[in-house]
Amino acid sequence: MRTTYMAKPSEVERKWYVVDAEGQTLGRLSSEVASILRGKNKPTYTPHIDTGDHVIIINAEKIHLTGNKLADKKYYRHSQYNGGLKTTTAQEMLDKKPERMLELAIKGMLPKNSLGRKQGMKLHVYAGSEHPHQAQKPEAYELRG
Repeated sequence: MRTTYMAKPSEVERKWYVVDAEGQTLGRLSSEVASILRGKNKPTYTPHIDTGDHVIIINAEKIHLTGNKLADKKYYRHSQYNGGLKTTTAQEMLDKKPERMLELAIKGMLPKNSLGRKQGMKLHVYAGSEHPHQAQKPEAYELRG
């Protein structure tokens, strides 16, 4: 009788990947990075165990959006006070906090539970081309398509 392989947290080997966001489309990049964070690109993927790798995204300010999304797409946040709804367009977000735009897109594709929050902590986004993770010896990751 065969049994299905289930990864154990102690057996998981984590790699570090660097993804260059320059010229990439926001949604396509986000879905692939979310898949890496979850570990779905590995044969040892187990849904209830965090088998994913760390991802460093550089050049976040050079991300691309299709259509009229720069003007039409809106990001909302609320201060929890009456009338405290704040609205930001994608263009404003790209100018002020491009890292936040990518983080919101990617973390929105992860599970909404403690496992998803743990997987989201392995994401590191930087606006420029420099990052402080040289000691981890990250590999360059080539995106599909």
